[in-house]
Amino acid sequence: MTKKILKFAFVGLLVTAMPAAASASEMAFAATEQVEDAVDVSVDKQTVSVTGAQGQTLEVVSLTGRLVMSVKIDSPAQRVELNVPKGCYILKVGKVVRKIQVR
Repeated sequence: MTKKILKFAFVGLLVTAMPAAASASEMAFAATEQVEDAVDVSVDKQTVSVTGAQGQTLEVVSLTGRLVMSVKIDSPAQRVELNVPKGCYILKVGKVVRKIQVR
């Protein structure tokens, strides 16, 4: 009896855990999000290269949460010199967030 109950509960758990098929509108929304998130941030020493973020703002935040630097991204591909002391920082452009270390 207990074996049947456990088997039934396990099958029920598997059925509820299966994801539902995505509709065409959900897939189109996901594709739109990927296009919007095409922002690329790369760091080389104290230079940050940002592509695909024209019109957005690059924020440099210390690990204590203090905004250290803020730069408006004016072109499709822009380089920004970080004039900050050595340490760990968080870069944020739109929805893209990166942890970096300045040496």
